[in-house]
This record gives sequence, structure tokens and C-alpha cells, in this order.
Amino acid sequence: MKEIRIHGRGGQGCVTASEILAVAAFLDGQNSQAFPSFGSERKGAPIQAFARISDKKIRTRAQILHPDFLIIQDPTLIGVVDLLFGLKEDGLVIVNTAKKPEELGLKTKAKVITVPALEIAVEEIGRPIPNTVMIGAFAGATGLIKIESVEKAVKERFPGELGEKNAKACRKAYNAAKEAK
Repeated sequence: MKEIRIHGRGGQGCVTASEILAVAAFLDGQNSQAFPSFGSERKGAPIQAFARISDKKIRTRAQILHPDFLIIQDPTLIGVVDLLFGLKEDGLVIVNTAKKPEELGLKTKAKVITVPALEIAVEEIGRPIPNTVMIGAFAGATGLIKIESVEKAVKERFPGELGEKNAKACRKAYNAAKEAK
């Protein structure tokens, strides 16, 4: 089983991102689940969402304390929130930023890659919401889910032109992440 924790702020679509990731994994024939963790936070407050992917039935429903992968949608959380807590040493961190990994100051043995998801979202979707873009980056960086499944999950969630734009942005981030890893 692979466990993913997504960090962001309220309003950035972390919950939607985890759901799209889980649907894409399901479309690939895997078992998956997605769930959020937040209280009464408002827009802009730090939140987490989680996803699990497995070739076996997933029985646990607990929060993910020792993730294999971190998706950081908002780089302003670095240094504000302990994003790396519990991350496995052989894990992977994917950060939404145009900066190079070494510029982030993340103290971890895990591999860190960066993808300019916000810029891709603005360019391709016309909105500064990086959630779907980061799932495309996750697919490219890990190979755990197929980009075609991500695109299909995105189009199911956002029908019409919005879905097409999001799918295009996912593909662009997928390619950027493949190059970065």
C-alpha cells in the first residue's frame, strides 16, 4: 500500500485532489481511498487530505502518519507547518513551486522535486488553483497512476471545457515532473 498526504490551504482543492487521485487509481484497477482532515478552518487555513493506493483491499481508515509521498500545494506552508512529519526516508515530496528543490530548505532524506503547478494552472486553466495540476505531477513523478486515468478522472469531476483545460494542465505537469525526477 502507498500512502499520500496532501498539504495545502483551504480553498486550494486539496480534498478534490485526493479524490481525483483515488478515482484515477481506481480507473487503473487498483484499490484506493481518499479523505480529508480539517476542522472548522476557513479559506486560507492549512489543511491536509489523504489518499491510499493498493493492489489489495484497504481496511484502515486512520489518518496517514507515515506517508510514502507528500504533495505540497502551497509552498508558503514550508517553515510554518511541519510538513515532513512521519515522511518515510525513501519517500518523495512534490512541491508546487518554480524554485529548485535545494532552494526550499527542506531537511529530509526523501527525494524532493518541484513543479510550477500554479503557473501551469494559470496558463492552462485560467485560475490559480493547483490541485489537479499537482495530481498530474504526482502521476509523472511516481508512475503509480496513469496520466490517462488522471485525465479521465478530472474530466468526470469537471465536465466540459473546464475538464478539458484541467486535463491539459495535468498532462503538462505530468511531463514536467517526469523531467524533474
